[in-house]
Amino acid sequence: MSTPVHLYGLSYSVYTRIARLSLEEKSVAYRLEETEIFGPDGVPPEHLTRHPFGRIPVLVHGAISLYETAAICRYVDEAFEGPALQPTNPVARARVAQIIGILDSYVYRPAVWGIFVQRIGRPLQGKLPDEQMISAAVPQVRTALNALCELQQGATYLVGESLTLADLHAFPMLKYFALTPEGKAEVENCRALGRWLALLEGCASVQRTRSHYE
Repeated sequence: MSTPVHLYGLSYSVYTRIARLSLEEKSVAYRLEETEIFGPDGVPPEHLTRHPFGRIPVLVHGAISLYETAAICRYVDEAFEGPALQPTNPVARARVAQIIGILDSYVYRPAVWGIFVQRIGRPLQGKLPDEQMISAAVPQVRTALNALCELQQGATYLVGESLTLADLHAFPMLKYFALTPEGKAEVENCRALGRWLALLEGCASVQRTRSHYE
């Protein structure tokens, strides 16, 4: 009997979805344990034993417990059978790490919290979006998208002609971003990214991990 895999997170969370996409692409059976960290009571005490900073996701595989999404995805790729999600070429492998770094440092905060949450999340809660925050975030994301387009160099995927962890890391962020009017316009201006986003939409792993926002 194989050792069960548990993923603690939230189905609508960008980073939880990134981890889920890696598990789905490797055909790893796992159980998503919905873990609410944004509720009025804050982070559940039992989750702080899994993640000292109270974030999500956390992957537990037998005696192994991992947090930090990039580390989780690399572990999933290397510990389980299935298509390789990291290139063997050192330059391409470095590009994957570079793009993941760009996404974490320059895309996630302005695209998701600065635009998606303001434009879509807050109105669903009966709140007004912060237009000033949105206006400040748009040029930040535009700079990052231009950098990604330059690194993609017209390839089918973000790094060459095969799906990698860079694509899985990018899709949840850019999908949420593209659900907003501002994001849709910016993605359409980067034609290669627009084609890439449409391609990823057709992946079974993406379809199986859709959030209620899509």
